[in-house]
Amino acid sequence: MNIERNNDLRSGDKHNLKSAIYPDTPIHASDKSVASTSNFIRNIIDNDRRSGKWGQRVETRFPPEPNGYLHIGHAKSICANFGIARDYGGVCHLRFDDTNPEKEDMEYVNSIIDAIRWLGFDWKRGDCEHLYFASDYYDQLFTFAELLIQRGKVYVDSQNSEQIRSTRGTLTMPGIPSPYRNRTSEENLRLFREMKAGKFTEGAHVLRAKIDMESPNINMRDPVIYRIRFTSHYRTGDTWCVYPMYDYTHCISDALENITHSLCTLEFEDHRPLYNWFLSELTDAGVFIRPLPQQIEFSRLNLTYVITSKRKLLQLVEGKYVDGWDDPRMPTIAGLRRRGFTPESIRLMCERTGLTKVSSWIDFGLLEAALREDLDEKHPRAIAVLDPLKLIVDNYPEDSEEICTAPVHPHHAERGTRTFPFSRELWIERSDFNEKPPKGYFRLFPGNRVRLRYGFVVECTGVDKDNNSNIIAVHCNYFSDSKSGTQGSNNYKVKGNIHWVSAAHAYCAEVRLYDRLFKEPHPDANGRDFLEALNPNAKRVVTAYLEPGAQQFLPEERAQFERHGYFIADRVNSVPGKPVFNRIVSLRDSWSTSS
Repeated sequence: MNIERNNDLRSGDKHNLKSAIYPDTPIHASDKSVASTSNFIRNIIDNDRRSGKWGQRVETRFPPEPNGYLHIGHAKSICANFGIARDYGGVCHLRFDDTNPEKEDMEYVNSIIDAIRWLGFDWKRGDCEHLYFASDYYDQLFTFAELLIQRGKVYVDSQNSEQIRSTRGTLTMPGIPSPYRNRTSEENLRLFREMKAGKFTEGAHVLRAKIDMESPNINMRDPVIYRIRFTSHYRTGDTWCVYPMYDYTHCISDALENITHSLCTLEFEDHRPLYNWFLSELTDAGVFIRPLPQQIEFSRLNLTYVITSKRKLLQLVEGKYVDGWDDPRMPTIAGLRRRGFTPESIRLMCERTGLTKVSSWIDFGLLEAALREDLDEKHPRAIAVLDPLKLIVDNYPEDSEEICTAPVHPHHAERGTRTFPFSRELWIERSDFNEKPPKGYFRLFPGNRVRLRYGFVVECTGVDKDNNSNIIAVHCNYFSDSKSGTQGSNNYKVKGNIHWVSAAHAYCAEVRLYDRLFKEPHPDANGRDFLEALNPNAKRVVTAYLEPGAQQFLPEERAQFERHGYFIADRVNSVPGKPVFNRIVSLRDSWSTSS
């Protein structure tokens, strides 16, 4: 048997998949940032570098299956794998674990690539792009399986899936060996090759590792490593009808790519002995040389008010509970991006939650707090009236207007000012007027004075009502010497300060008020139907009036709409000159007391 050896992978030279060379790379000024975010994984890497185990190389990987869109739960693993490799002057590979042809698609590959790049990471080192697919290794994986058959380490099992499941045992009872476990290597090799040739139906045979049916770790009880599937693969077409399982494929892919530290979440901790078993057996067979890739597990990101099961996310999409994978209510990276979340805020949240071995729940408010922190300093302000009520300034000339001025950002005078007109008819928020105000109400009501923010002081004189006694307009008079920023304006002492836009000049826009998709912190707790926890107010669409400059916002431009929160021009529905706005997050956490 002619097996291409990969001994050159341990020398520091990259194998011929990409023909790149990785020199030992010391950490320079980034040493301080590495130390400042110290955790148990970095401690392991530091010890490896001191011992010279890998020289100075650090090579990680992020291996998603392209069977759905990446979600916020993946962000922690992305930041860990790409971030650690970057900080140590190494590289993180993007590898698609595409060994399940029934569920995988190029659409998901493209979405994953877009999501990782948007988060601020890449898989390049110099001129070499480390983008891989497990399906690239099908020939090698099959050859290695044949070698393991010849060495008596794997066998063809002719039991059906139910029989295999029922004889695997439990946590307290050992498994029962298959009656086919002691087939000869010659018979196993013949059957395996006939499986590949398409001579058997699906489920007729599988290939299993021969390990220990009495192991306390059920993963070691002769796991299945190949099965028959007559399904066209999105990359290899109908070339193959046998496909390798994840546990077999993953560790070998790591070794083929010369990964040093294979970082994954805690649910794979019980799979680590199997990871090591395959690599050890292939090393004994002369395929690899030591040191072998090291699997290290950390706790996954568990966020309240979020569902991250791909099956349940698919149910939301297919059931039309949301408007697609990139719906701004979805916890997918695509959805968060369209909602207006920033890559910096997601990375900041992941940094703050840290890398530990302890599983815990993180309140969604932590992500929103990181988001507000990132948005506040960066983005301009604008005025928007989301629930409009007409305000008529009776003593202002009908055909007149004048310019009012406001800062682009209240804490950064160097960013300049923005202007918008004042006129006789304005829009104000409906909640800023109350005909019969409660005690402590300082906004507009008959006989009361307020300041129109950045404009004049006005005094309410009356209202107009329709036939059903609904208020349709409020009347007031303005004081011409009270304009904000002019001499004498400080002579007017008022407690209320309300937002407004000129009715004649405002930009009338569709605004989508998004909130958390679920009303319960743990939507699927204790096996409940998570759909019962959907928040009926997670999306509200209103027609709003914005200061005229907002009309010039381009897709994915963000701003704080004063008083209401942070908003973004929707990247899908906005066009130049006609943006549609999504609320990213409110100014304050309205869920803290209810969560």
